Amino acid sequence: MKKVLTLGEIMLRLSPPDNQRLPQANSFNLVFGGSEANVAAGLANFGIEVGHVTAFPEHDLGKAAVSHLRKNGIDTTFVKFLPGRLGVYFLEQGSGLRSSKIVYDRANSSFSSYDGSDENWEEILKEFGWVHWSGITPALSQESADLTMRILEAARKCSIPVSGDLNYRSNLWKYGKSPDQIMPRLMELTTHIIGGTRDFNQCLNENFQSLKEAMPFAFQHFQNLQMIVNTQRIVHSASHNTLSANAYTKDSSISTESIEIQYIIDRVGTGDAFASGLIFGLINRKSIQESLDFGLGAAVLKHSIPGDVLIGSEEEIKEILEGKSGAIKR
Repeated sequence: MKKVLTLGEIMLRLSPPDNQRLPQANSFNLVFGGSEANVAAGLANFGIEVGHVTAFPEHDLGKAAVSHLRKNGIDTTFVKFLPGRLGVYFLEQGSGLRSSKIVYDRANSSFSSYDGSDENWEEILKEFGWVHWSGITPALSQESADLTMRILEAARKCSIPVSGDLNYRSNLWKYGKSPDQIMPRLMELTTHIIGGTRDFNQCLNENFQSLKEAMPFAFQHFQNLQMIVNTQRIVHSASHNTLSANAYTKDSSISTESIEIQYIIDRVGTGDAFASGLIFGLINRKSIQESLDFGLGAAVLKHSIPGDVLIGSEEEIKEILEGKSGAIKR
């Protein structure tokens, strides 16, 4: 089985302990995370070989971030050390009716200055069989958008499937380009798009009223597109959600059952866990239904795990999908 290549920024995540609010904090719990690297870690957890493209400052925090990738089974061959800083985000964990809150401090990071022009991506991709990106990366800088474009164009020339989580973040597009100036070409090069109505509207500068309205437009304009996938979340409180997922091709639609999730430990990274489970299923030639179900189970499991990264087995996910989870294992 060929490897998966992911690309994106890794940040230092700082969270007050015990559900404290940021103004209350005297200390922070420290982990590393980033959407695309979270997907890589989830895939590595399932036994898939994964390489990640990113850049760090060459100091102890940058080296610790590299160790984080290696600890999660990710190939760091394509990690660069460049001038700049390590991006940081602060997470205030919500509880009950109080929502979680994220504050970013990631401007002028080492990663945002890397455009990928120093590598022959077509040659590199000969050992890879899948590429995954997210809309967070091209939102950071022109260099990050150029990096994404170079890798996706190489993947297209090598006939490699590409998954992209549109992940629209309004507070990241600050370098003079709007999403609709960058994202459509990247979406044209993507075979499996993860996104909802808002993502499509913002990335394409459209006003679709629903995902079903966006789909015909997407399949007509993006000739490489094979599948659109989205998750649906009902938020009862910060600690209690209900989750389901849907997949659409030109000719069919597939849906999962809904799963109720109570006593949420950490919601961050759950969409990335879903993506890793979905990709794992598709790579292993599972049916769309099986892949979608597995992605949902991976996302549900991640809600119970602190930090950005999914840690869990196929057996645990299968138990969740079968409604057999929760018992003590002795």
